Order: sequence, then structure tokens, then C-alpha cells
Amino acid sequence: MKISFNPLFETMREKGVTSYRLIKNGFSQATWYRIKNGTGGVSTHTIALLCKLLDCTVCEVIEYIPDDE
Repeated sequence: MKISFNPLFETMREKGVTSYRLIKNGFSQATWYRIKNGTGGVSTHTIALLCKLLDCTVCEVIEYIPDDE
């Protein structure tokens, strides 16, 4: 099972929002690094903050990718 942040990157591109703008608006640079590099998890608080900063829904930030069986 995997959570992908590809929708986040697409949403940011569509809205013209950069990582610099997120960080300037209170998003943690360390958390951004973890998301960008896929190293470690993030909290639901972080997902909620991204939704607030981007004025979007959770499905525009993350997606679930099931394991191949």
C-alpha cells in the first residue's frame, strides 16, 4: 500500500503555487522535503494544512495506490 503525493504536485502546478510560497505561508520546509523525496510519512494535520493553503480537497493532495496482489 502506498500514498502518492502526485495529486499535490499537479494541484500546485494548476494553481501556480510553488513550494517557496507554501513555506512562506507557514508550511514546514522539512515536511516539504519529506513529501518531495518520499521519505517518511506526514500527519493528517499536514494534509489539512495543505488543503487550507491550496484551497482544495484531500483527493487533490494525496491518492491511495494499492499493492499489486
